[in-house]
Amino acid sequence: MKTFYWLVKREFWEHRGGFLWAPLVTGGVFLLLNLMGIVTGEVFGFRHGIRFGSMDFASALNHLGPNDAGKIAMVVDTLMVSSSVLLKLVLGIVVFFYLLGSLYDDRRDRSLLFWKSLPLSDTETVASKLVAGLVVAPAIAFVTSIVAGLLMLAMYATALSFHGVNVWPILAMAHPLRTVSGMLAMIPLYLLWALPSAGWLMLCSAWARSKPFLWAVVPPVAAAIVVGWFNMLGGFGLQTGWFWKNIVGRAFGVLPNGIPTGLGPLGEIENVDKAAQLGQYIATENVYGPILARTELWAGVVIGLALLAVAAWLRRWRTESSV
Repeated sequence: MKTFYWLVKREFWEHRGGFLWAPLVTGGVFLLLNLMGIVTGEVFGFRHGIRFGSMDFASALNHLGPNDAGKIAMVVDTLMVSSSVLLKLVLGIVVFFYLLGSLYDDRRDRSLLFWKSLPLSDTETVASKLVAGLVVAPAIAFVTSIVAGLLMLAMYATALSFHGVNVWPILAMAHPLRTVSGMLAMIPLYLLWALPSAGWLMLCSAWARSKPFLWAVVPPVAAAIVVGWFNMLGGFGLQTGWFWKNIVGRAFGVLPNGIPTGLGPLGEIENVDKAAQLGQYIATENVYGPILARTELWAGVVIGLALLAVAAWLRRWRTESSV
């Protein structure tokens, strides 16, 4: 167990630029953009304050009665996780290229020969890289998004206070602990959902002697084009879009925003009721139960484990690359 811990830690220190600094910089940019929005509003005389999509929260606060405070508190839960949209996108890019190079880079720089001289199994090595990519990196990204969301709320609450809109009592009515718990619950869900993609990317990383990116992208895309061109799924009553969504999409499914939640994108929220609905969804216990009941999730887990097993077997025999 201690050996596995150090293997994961090694992956973190070798890739801390993507795992640590990328989400921190992204969170900083997110806060800077919000601060610039507040300053711009003050300079040009815009008094509306918080806007989310096309909804004006300051105006909504001034026109709501005392019985609507709970609804706005749920909207606050939505705002608390709004920073995760950008951070999830960055996380998906980081994890994609990390997994794609995880086994290939060891062969390219010849460090594979050193690691093979140690009493470490190929399964342990592959598992440590998987945990680093699908647990450590998401954990840092989600914690960063939570901190950024809380700081953003404090910024807007302070700005609105200068215009006679007291939102601090409403912030106190929000559900930060349940919201944070829901965000952290995304980590094991992300691990399960991204498993087939991780298996495919690591298989390509172990197989390719050069240009693993082309090996990962071209075969599934080419297969989708051929399937659509000859309408191969027509006899099964399926459309070509099914292949793109369930095969090609899952092959590149390391983007957390791709996990089906049954809710539309945050940008589509145009009024308080819709934002409150999302906030209630986020703060509800067992929020990811319906996703865990989906057949495609567990089918992907089985396929992902099979691909990872093949990747570990290939690592045993692949000792060099052409580049």
